[in-house]
Amino acid sequence: MMKKEWLAVLAAGLLLAACQKSGDGVGPAEQAGRKLDQLTEKTGQEWTKAAQEASEKLNLAARDAKEKIDAASERAGEKMEEAGQKLKDSNNTPEASKDGKEQEK
Repeated sequence: MMKKEWLAVLAAGLLLAACQKSGDGVGPAEQAGRKLDQLTEKTGQEWTKAAQEASEKLNLAARDAKEKIDAASERAGEKMEEAGQKLKDSNNTPEASKDGKEQEK
């Protein structure tokens, strides 16, 4: 039993030594906690900044993609109008009229 009591006293002594405050009144655990808080805050700020930059880049990419899609849609619409006009013009030629009358007979 003496051995267990000795280990308990030694462990308590080590804990007390680890928690003793230095000259500035701050113990090692509190110092470690403060450093951890600073690290956490700095990391959080870096993540926030990275997220904002990524968001801006995504917004620019989305805007660029929209502009390209709009331009492509406009060109496709123009091509369809041209094709429709050509089809209409080809149906209004004398040959088309003649062919149409012959088919009706």
